[in-house]
Parts: sequence; structure tokens; C-alpha cells
Amino acid sequence: MRRTALLLSALLLSGAALPAAAQAPAQPPHAALFGTWTGGLFPVPSNLTPTACLSQPVVIFTRDLVLRATLVEQVLTQREIETARASPAGTEFRFAATAVAPGLLGPGSAGATGFGCEDPNVLHVQRRGENEIAFPGCADFSYPLVRCHTR
Repeated sequence: MRRTALLLSALLLSGAALPAAAQAPAQPPHAALFGTWTGGLFPVPSNLTPTACLSQPVVIFTRDLVLRATLVEQVLTQREIETARASPAGTEFRFAATAVAPGLLGPGSAGATGFGCEDPNVLHVQRRGENEIAFPGCADFSYPLVRCHTR
């Protein structure tokens, strides 16, 4: 009995008794983008403080959503991620289709809020470095985005 308990303890401490998936949950292909980003709509000032960056986020990547700021709305627009596919150059997102609410100018004037890309339900993210990305071909984001740091 004591020998079995010792063997079980040794296995648990070594992690051998746990499946590999339980030890470290798999991250989605866009995990490197998680967090708050600024820029895109405007050039990022060289003296941007972490507090200023976090106070006006432009894009936020999470596991299931991408949130974005627009120039005409006070709240962030969220898009639900349908698929995310990583490549050496970056990540391609496909978003779940959204119901289009009537806009101020009548039915259909609001359109699906995308990123100004060829398709409102697609976003191509190009990595330019550890803390800089761009959305190539997206008219709404003509400048690179930089990651906001907490300190």
C-alpha cells in the first residue's frame, strides 16, 4: 500500500500521470496577438505612455473576439472569430456574419463593421515585429498598430 502511494506520488509530481493536453492547454493560432493595440487610424506618437495607450485602444484581440474602435462610435465594435489561421507572415481571421442593423441613413446604410478590407468578415494581420502589426489592404487602418504595454 505504501509502495503504491509512493509510486503514485512520484508520477503526479513528475507530471507523467497527466496527459500532455492537461499540462499546458493549447493556445489558438492568434495567441501572440492577445492584448490591446493602438495606432492604425493614426500614427502612433513616439512618446506614447502605457497609460495613454491603454486609455484609447484601437484594437483588442481576445480568444474569441476582435474589438475595434471607429471614428464615429463611442464604444468598441466586436467581431466574433469564426476561424483564425496563422502563417509565417501573420494571421488571417474570418469573422462570423453579423446581422446588419439599419443605419442613420436608412436600411442597409450601416453595413457590417469590418476593418475596411476587401470583405468585412475577413482580416489579414501582418506581423512586423514583436510589438508591431499592420492590416494590409484595409483602408480603415492605413498606419501600423503597436502593442500597449502595462508598464
